[in-house]
Amino acid sequence: MSFEDTLDRLETIVAELDGDALELDTALALFEEGLAKLRGAAAELDRAEAQVKLLVENADGTFDLADFKSRGE
Repeated sequence: MSFEDTLDRLETIVAELDGDALELDTALALFEEGLAKLRGAAAELDRAEAQVKLLVENADGTFDLADFKSRGE
């Protein structure tokens, strides 16, 4: 399942959980599925973030690759 498909499924789960006509067993199953999807999406984002690099120009005109996190912190 792609990241976008996972997000779509999470949105569907949230909409279903917001409804009034869910039995407890169904709500718990959806909640558990949502947690699993959320953990998977978070792990995928972490992997993508680790790959993101920024090209930084130094004062002397040379360039270096810097980790994405080191620029934002």
